[in-house]
Amino acid sequence: MTPRSSELRVGEQRLRLYDWGDPRHPLVLLVHGYPDTHAVWRRVAEDLARDHHVVAFDVRGAGASSAPHGDEGYRLRAFTQDLRAVIDQVSPGRAVHLVGHDWGSIHSWESVTSEESKGRIASFTSISGPCLDHASHWIRAQIRRPSPSNLRKLARQLQRSWYVMAFHLPATGQAWRLGLARAWPRVLWWTERVRADASPTQAADGARGVAMYRANFARALISPRRRVAQAPVQVIAPLDDLYVSPALSERLTEWVPQLWRREVRGGHWLPLANPTLVADYVRDFVGSVERGSESGELRRARVTGTLEPQTR
Repeated sequence: MTPRSSELRVGEQRLRLYDWGDPRHPLVLLVHGYPDTHAVWRRVAEDLARDHHVVAFDVRGAGASSAPHGDEGYRLRAFTQDLRAVIDQVSPGRAVHLVGHDWGSIHSWESVTSEESKGRIASFTSISGPCLDHASHWIRAQIRRPSPSNLRKLARQLQRSWYVMAFHLPATGQAWRLGLARAWPRVLWWTERVRADASPTQAADGARGVAMYRANFARALISPRRRVAQAPVQVIAPLDDLYVSPALSERLTEWVPQLWRREVRGGHWLPLANPTLVADYVRDFVGSVERGSESGELRRARVTGTLEPQTR
């Protein structure tokens, strides 16, 4: 299924948008992470497009979208502005159902926890990408209550986060231009048994995208903000994620008044490894939010809160 393609200008940036399905159906907006493009969602989008209008886009600095100059253009507030512009473009009169993976989920948390986006996001499904502020508060909580269990959880996450420090080194991004880009499909296969197509923009995407780490992690670790979700949230937590510990999403009730959480067997690149599962969970959550009542399966995943009918 070939998606329709269009372009959106946001300030000095050009964003490339892709959409599938009937625009009369509820809109699901998919946001990819690093070092991916919208293509990571292709099979999920084709599945959801049977009964939804689906939109994905290449975030700034990736794929067919333009790239900012310098780390400042990769701050979370810039991605929030881009996301709001995309929502206004593709669904000016109706809230969208947002789905984010990896850094796409991190970007989306920033919007979902912003008062400015209240009423524009009907629901949010997060996969393998925590809110940086929530993660920083979680780290502090493990240190304040240093039980053996909490210290083990902290140690496991710090072990998974080795690459974050590496990406702060000035020359790290050049590894993508020196051969990592060509090897990337093999890396995904070796580490997660995931098949991925080679991307012609992989070297540039990987080299540029490390700026997201330099531009955002230090601020969140030093001075985390209180970020409360303004929409119902579904967290899909892969138990075998090599980079994001499931423990990071175990205690989000302080920040997420309406929370559903599903643990699944799988690795970090779940949209590639099991697109049918992702599509089914998103379809179930979106349908429940649209109806204002949970399915039986979703009810079992509820952590706190209830669904209310969407206003039109």
